[in-house]
Amino acid sequence: MTAPSNLETSEQGSDNNLEVISPENSIAPISGGAMGSRDLENEFLDELPDEVEMSLFDHLEELRQRLFYSLIAVAIAVIGCFFTVKPIVQLLEVPAGPVKFLQLAPGEYFFVSIEVAGYSGLLIASPFIFYQIAMFVLPGLTRKERRLLGPVFFGSSFLFLGGLVFAYIALIPAALNFFVTYGADVVEELWSIDKYFKFVLLLMFSTGLAFQIPIVQVLLGVLGIFSSNQMLSGWRYVVLGAAVLGAVLTPSTDPLTQSLLGGAVLALYFGGVGLVKLLGR
Repeated sequence: MTAPSNLETSEQGSDNNLEVISPENSIAPISGGAMGSRDLENEFLDELPDEVEMSLFDHLEELRQRLFYSLIAVAIAVIGCFFTVKPIVQLLEVPAGPVKFLQLAPGEYFFVSIEVAGYSGLLIASPFIFYQIAMFVLPGLTRKERRLLGPVFFGSSFLFLGGLVFAYIALIPAALNFFVTYGADVVEELWSIDKYFKFVLLLMFSTGLAFQIPIVQVLLGVLGIFSSNQMLSGWRYVVLGAAVLGAVLTPSTDPLTQSLLGGAVLALYFGGVGLVKLLGR
């Protein structure tokens, strides 16, 4: 038998080289490297960058300090609002229109002023309170969770203020107009200033809390607890819950105010579903 020629030997060598660098053999290292980098990124986001060992007493001491600073801020804001409460009271009386207010007991307006100053001071001090909460929980959050902290606080503040404005512009005038026109031919409208402000403040702050629904949805979606499809699939229960929420949060019994608040809750919920969908959840 004759020995293989040099040409055949070179062809076999080139075939072997082709097998080594074939695409099938090169895909696995590339995909493995991509998966490895993705795993490293997930591990990096799941790390606690400022993890510090603290005892239970250290946590309680820090919590006490944060609460003390928050109470001081609220007290300063309330005192400041109390000395400038008259313009706030006049602003909140605007939706009542020509209705006259009565002081039916000694000191009623004084206690109303304290109540209005308390709500206003709490509202003004709320950014500082949120800051103290963020500083307390920040060491226990991963990098991924810290990315949500800023948007959640800013979004929550914006929506709460939006709820206050919506109640002031739409809900309160609608409710008051219903009550005024209902008994216009029978009784003269003379209202207790104390009961009026309890009604207005409760409606405004409950509406502000109801406007936090999209924030809760975003948190549930980003944390992987619920997806946008799951939120959308339960729309029947959401409609029922919006009707119940409108009836519970509205201090008046007129159907118009309850329908307005229930409609706003539905719009916020479906808007939250769309936002979770945009986030890819």
